[in-house]
Amino acid sequence: MKRSATIDLFAPDPQAPLLAGVDEVGRGPLVGAVVTAAVILDPARPIAGLNDSKKLSERRREELAVEIRDKALAWSLGRAEPEEIDELNILHATMLAMQRAVAGLAITPSEVLIDGNRCPPLPMPAQAVVKGDATVPAISAASIIAKVARDREMAELHARHPGYGFDRHKGYPTADHLEALQRLGPLPEHRRSFAPVRALLLPA
Repeated sequence: MKRSATIDLFAPDPQAPLLAGVDEVGRGPLVGAVVTAAVILDPARPIAGLNDSKKLSERRREELAVEIRDKALAWSLGRAEPEEIDELNILHATMLAMQRAVAGLAITPSEVLIDGNRCPPLPMPAQAVVKGDATVPAISAASIIAKVARDREMAELHARHPGYGFDRHKGYPTADHLEALQRLGPLPEHRRSFAPVRALLLPA
């Protein structure tokens, strides 16, 4: 007697597209790398509470980052260093960092959704989604992973150079940061091409 095949109704559909969400953190700061992340979520392991990382508390971001890294099918970080930002400009450096994040995924996605209004050249279909970090779960997950990673880098930079207040402003051009720049001068990690830093490097 032939046994009938059983069907697992909860198994992932092998024909379903593997969507990767991509986002960046750190285009505006005067210091440090621009950090990007790419995330492929697992439909069988949903994550509650995903949202634009800027709308979440630091504690909630940290909690979600742990859950994302545990439950996602794949995730990867990409970055472009201050020297690359100065050489390429911040837009092209961000596109490069996004390419690196996608290339670092352990699973090749069938499509990539990117927060914003433009996409870097990629070897698979890609679509830009304005405000995608608040509306597309995979992009939200990427924004959280990238934000947590970059904030940790700023905390480490603060530990080495506490006079600049990197633990508070994360490298953004706040009044405190600009005052510290004037008083202490730029660090090697500062972006030389950004106007407040460039002005301090010009000969008097």
